[in-house]
Amino acid sequence: MSDLAPVVAAPRASPAAARLAALIGLALCVALLGALSIAVGARAVGWPDLLAGLTGGTETIGQAAVALRIPRTLMACAAGAALALSGAIMQGITRNPLADPGILGINNGAALAVVIGIAWFGLASPASFVWLAILGAGITAGFVYAVGSLGRGGATPLKLALAGAATSVAFSSLTLAVVLPRADIAGGVRSWQVGGVGGMTPDRIHLVLPVLLAGFALAMLSARRLNMLALGDEVAAGLGERVAAARAMAALAAIMLCGATTAVCGPIGFVGLVIPHVCRLLLGVDHRWVLPASALGGAALLTASDILGRLVARPAELEVGIVTALIGAPVFIAIVRRHRVRAL
Repeated sequence: MSDLAPVVAAPRASPAAARLAALIGLALCVALLGALSIAVGARAVGWPDLLAGLTGGTETIGQAAVALRIPRTLMACAAGAALALSGAIMQGITRNPLADPGILGINNGAALAVVIGIAWFGLASPASFVWLAILGAGITAGFVYAVGSLGRGGATPLKLALAGAATSVAFSSLTLAVVLPRADIAGGVRSWQVGGVGGMTPDRIHLVLPVLLAGFALAMLSARRLNMLALGDEVAAGLGERVAAARAMAALAAIMLCGATTAVCGPIGFVGLVIPHVCRLLLGVDHRWVLPASALGGAALLTASDILGRLVARPAELEVGIVTALIGAPVFIAIVRRHRVRAL
């Protein structure tokens, strides 16, 4: 055979196969970080204690540490997935790359509702906190959208971001005003406001899990409709999509996800901003791929942030809300500097 014979190029993987491979890679990353989260902390855990702790053993300190870290790790994965998915949906609904439950003030609105329920109405049931947080998140989302829609041009990305930032600061100040006169609740509320997954218990996970699963299901059912909304309201309506119903369904999913997560973990910011951008760079703009990738990426980011918070201040720890703020703030600045406040 001649050395000049043509070389047959290997067939390229299809876009769907490449995207599926990316999802599998993200899932493996979440599994690896989950295992690392269970093994790493103030006390290093060896393999014997790790395996015994996973099967329910609590005879040694190491096994007890593993038993305590399992709910924490599960909640970090669930909360990260919920926040990233919520952010991706909000960006899709508003066509605003700066949309995020924290930046739009929705997390702080949920937190304010919970604090008012505790301080003024004496609520103490964790179940009531979840529904209060969802109600507060919904009211805040409607308020920010209404304020951002005022004036010429309607709800532009920049106006929504400004309205959300102002609302976030105002609600954070109101939360402090409610808490400061109440010394009996101030310590616990301030710790919760930082945002974290420490001290998580199976009971708290079981409480919030049905709401999160319902939010995940609604989000995935909204994927095709979000693709239609990305074409613009007039085009989507012309193609037979009920724009108002599609936006309401997706918004309900986002509100349920971020509200329930805030009720259990406190307001954690920037996860919903960073992860959807990364997923669009990897997978494109099709929400049928972006949404599940965002859920996996959010789980990975929050779990990694929790691990990092335990390592940098060992034997103490930094709450995960502080770590995600340190990671997300530079990304937010980079997005603004690149003038990506236009519609997606």
